[in-house]
Amino acid sequence: LVWKNVGIRYKGNSSLRARSGKLPLRLDFDEFEDDFPEILNQRFYGFKELSMSSNYNDAALMREKTADDLFRDFGVPAVHTAFYEVYIDNGNGNGAEYYGVYTMCEVVFDTYLKSEFGSKTGNCYKPENDGAKFSQTGFNLDDFELKTNEITADKSDIQQMFDYLHASTRSSDVNKWKSDLESVFDVDGFLKYLAVNNTIQNWDTYGRMTHNYYLYNDPADGLIKWIVWDNNEAFQTGKMGGSLSFAMTEVGTDWPLINYIIADAGYLATYKGYVKSFVETSFETNRMSTLYSEQQSLLQTSADSERSGYSFVNGQFSSAVSTLKSHNVSRVAAAKAYVQ
Repeated sequence: LVWKNVGIRYKGNSSLRARSGKLPLRLDFDEFEDDFPEILNQRFYGFKELSMSSNYNDAALMREKTADDLFRDFGVPAVHTAFYEVYIDNGNGNGAEYYGVYTMCEVVFDTYLKSEFGSKTGNCYKPENDGAKFSQTGFNLDDFELKTNEITADKSDIQQMFDYLHASTRSSDVNKWKSDLESVFDVDGFLKYLAVNNTIQNWDTYGRMTHNYYLYNDPADGLIKWIVWDNNEAFQTGKMGGSLSFAMTEVGTDWPLINYIIADAGYLATYKGYVKSFVETSFETNRMSTLYSEQQSLLQTSADSERSGYSFVNGQFSSAVSTLKSHNVSRVAAAKAYVQ
């Protein structure tokens, strides 16, 4: 099968600035339907858009997919992913050349919302920049880009969430503060997200960075849900201050969704319960060792075939997988020590 006149662009941030020919890509299968009517509503097995992660800085090639799979397995909204070998003919006369293993990801506002929530009619946001912190300093609705309902552009749900989060009842009537916040925001889902994110050590996320998440106002219950995105930097201590500790005591009031919520004893207890449950189920060591070994067997030949200048493997694939296994053992031990 051949899909013609597909829109292709680069995507990403630090991964886009990598000194490598292997760059992340975004595909849009009917981007040019106005110019080519024959591709009207063209889809790739049902997908209008797909995001292709280059597995930037990941010698094991599996951090992005493994993180998304773990989030979903533990009940945290995350897109489906798959490994792909990519070949590109760039017109240099060499024909299709191997660009290595990519991780294909669903695009949140294309197919994912319908498959996860049963509807894509609610507001879906991609927060960026200062507003994404939900801090009283720098908050503005312009930093919440609507990916659905762009014409209506009613962002009052985000404003309501912000107002409830910063309401004076947080100190004067904590039960009302919690009730109001929970009426618009899926706090329990956020606590579950924090438990997974902090256990696997994912530094390029809320609490450190003002991006890499989506919000969706789910029409089924009227609650704004947290959706994880872009997990290629997971399973490592991290950069830019590093991944957050389990206790998150280093997080200041500029990150109030963490700081305010974890300050509540009830929420903290729920969070600790999720950390304990996560390492006993989805992140349990025998399960993860098997999963890593299975993915290693699947990817070994593809990883060995990656070319210099178009790879982040650099002959370190097997050792990188071993590092992931060791990381799991150490994080399970750290989690158990934290919750005891």
